[in-house]
Amino acid sequence: VVLDVGVQKEACPLGLAPTSSTTAALAYGDAIALALLQKRNFTASQFAVFHPGGSLGRKLLLTVGNVMHAGNENPLVSADTTVQEALFVITDKGLGAVSVVDEAGKMLGVLTDGDIRRGLSKGVDFLQHPVAELMTKAPKYITADKLAAQALHLMESNQPKPITVLPVVNEEMVVIGLLHMTDLVRQGVV
Repeated sequence: VVLDVGVQKEACPLGLAPTSSTTAALAYGDAIALALLQKRNFTASQFAVFHPGGSLGRKLLLTVGNVMHAGNENPLVSADTTVQEALFVITDKGLGAVSVVDEAGKMLGVLTDGDIRRGLSKGVDFLQHPVAELMTKAPKYITADKLAAQALHLMESNQPKPITVLPVVNEEMVVIGLLHMTDLVRQGVV
């Protein structure tokens, strides 16, 4: 089978450098690839399997569980922890937030360094108050099996403004990790 793209003359003024013919061949190759893609019902997920290191592969295969901070890296405090103690945990873990949990590890809320900065308007004695008074009581959260790209969308679409951290919970709402926006940037999801 011969597929003639029909280039009679190159754009090069000397007629030597393959310019028009390479462009035509590229366009023809793309057309064949797209026709085969449709004919074989090739999906984005199949593409990701063949190109796991590329940006599409990362967006289609990388899960929250692959990226989240878990175990000792997961900043957790109880509801009766003082704001000052929580601030020490936030500083130690370097993620800008702590998940607030009950005795069983179930999520009660989130306290961010931004919440603490806003709390300063109440005076410095608020640092001795329990985090339960200052935390966000119904924060956005995600599960470890969700795609990292879904986490990014959840963070960016938050109203009234985007958020930078998401607690990661299991099916019983036990906090198993924390995901920060910079983790997604480092992984090339953004």
